[in-house]
Amino acid sequence: MSDPQTPEEVQAAAERFRADYKAVREQIARAVVGHTHIVDGVLVCLFAGGHALLEGVPGIGKTLLIRTLSRAVDLEFSRVQFTPDLMPADIAGTTIVVEVEAEHGRVRREFRFQPGPVFAQIVLADEINRATPKTQSALLEAMQEHSVTVQGETHALPAPFFVMATQNPLEQEGTYPLPEAQLDRFFFKLHVGYSKRDDLHEILKRTTGGVEPEIKPVLDAERLLAHQRLVRRVEAAPTIVDYAVRCVLATHPKGPDSDGAFATPQVNQYVRVGASPRAAQALTLGAKVLALLDGRAAISIDDVKKVALPALRHRIIMNFEAEAEGVRPDGIVRNIIETLPREAAG
Repeated sequence: MSDPQTPEEVQAAAERFRADYKAVREQIARAVVGHTHIVDGVLVCLFAGGHALLEGVPGIGKTLLIRTLSRAVDLEFSRVQFTPDLMPADIAGTTIVVEVEAEHGRVRREFRFQPGPVFAQIVLADEINRATPKTQSALLEAMQEHSVTVQGETHALPAPFFVMATQNPLEQEGTYPLPEAQLDRFFFKLHVGYSKRDDLHEILKRTTGGVEPEIKPVLDAERLLAHQRLVRRVEAAPTIVDYAVRCVLATHPKGPDSDGAFATPQVNQYVRVGASPRAAQALTLGAKVLALLDGRAAISIDDVKKVALPALRHRIIMNFEAEAEGVRPDGIVRNIIETLPREAAG
């Protein structure tokens, strides 16, 4: 599928984008009740080309959402159940010895790479923080480089490639915190809460009546890749980009590596390490998806504000004082959004 060139082609491509987004959303709604902001967050990740991390207690539909998404898009899907005894080779794959026929009826042995479940287009990393940090880190290269290196040989992953991970709150028994480097590779971190009363009634109606919802694939890999390229063509004015940059810089406490010019008093008091440049990329690309959905060819500051919480919350490392006083990253991000000027001084 060639990229649109003329204004008319771009407009038609934008309309197809909105139609496909709506179609995937409708398919998900057939199985997932409520949690509309979580569904939209996952879809923004999908169309922006980023990975999603869903956090919540067991049994609230995190895995169901990702499974339903995999059925609504015609992409290769695999699931990895993370457990304490899971090893990196169980995810990335390993080299095995196989016997092959040679000349004159002889049999010879050779080494052959056996791909792991990460070699899919949508990988569900279920309860990712149930595994040890060593196993969690097996996804680092895959998430950033879209490739896996085993015994010195690099193997490319299929495109598009997404890691959709679920995790339980760290306060639960048998969980391990994700390494900061891996958290930073997730485009969004989404908090999945409990269902509301009306939603629970609907869940019971759907799950205890013996009727299985039919999910149809409405989007394929080629169209999804075309939509991702279209998202990147959405305009971002220098002033809006600067706002996204200042949002990231505002998470950096005053210290030897930062002048702290944009940090709020809360950041200086409670934050140990601020967000990385990947946060600015997530803010900008997430805002571009929202602008395209709204029928606009350029992003706005309000678009950046709407994606700030899921884009920044997992990239801020709190200090001991914050832990002692119960201050969370969400509160820090909200404070930044409420206090950061829309225009830079001077």
